[in-house]
Amino acid sequence: MINKKFLSFAVLIGAACAGLGIYAGNVHSTPDTPQSGAVRQLMSKSLPDTSGKPHALAQYSNQLLIVNFWATWCKPCVQEMPELSELQNELKSKKVQILGLGIDSPSNITEFTQKYPVSYPIFVAGLDGSELSRQLGNQAGGLPFTVMLDAQGKLVKTYLGRLKMQELKADIAKYSAEKSK
Repeated sequence: MINKKFLSFAVLIGAACAGLGIYAGNVHSTPDTPQSGAVRQLMSKSLPDTSGKPHALAQYSNQLLIVNFWATWCKPCVQEMPELSELQNELKSKKVQILGLGIDSPSNITEFTQKYPVSYPIFVAGLDGSELSRQLGNQAGGLPFTVMLDAQGKLVKTYLGRLKMQELKADIAKYSAEKSK
C-alpha cells in the first residue's frame, strides 16, 4: 500500500513540474513583439515608388506613421484608399504620415495609381511586403493590414481588414497627444 504522505508529495511535485513546463512552453512559444526587429527592418527598407525611384522609409521617422499594406486586387483595400487620401490631406499640417505599401507587381501598382491617384506616398513592396506584414503582426496574412508607429518608432496599433476611419482618427489623436506630453 502506498504511503499517503508520499502520494501527496508526488502529486505536489508533479503539479509543480507541470506548471513549470507550461510556463516554459509559453515563454518559448510566444512570438517576439513586432517592434523587436520587424519595425527596424521596415524602417531600414528602401522601396521603389510607382516610377521605380527608390525611397528610404527612414525619411518618415520621428512622426506618427500609418503604414497600410494593400493590393490592387483587394476590394476593401481599394475602398479605403479615398478615405486615407482625404485623411492625409487633413493631416498635412501635423506630424502624421500615411504610407501605402503595395503587395503586387510594379506594373499593377503603377497602372492603379494612374487611374486612382492618392495623396500619400505609394511604394512597391511586392511579395516581401507580405512577409514584412506577417512580422509586424499580420499572422493571418490578410489585406488590408495597417500598422501605426509612434514618433519613437514603436508599433502602437495594428488593424486587420478595412479601416474604420473614426477609430483610426481617434487613435491618431491619442498617439499624437501622447507624443506631445
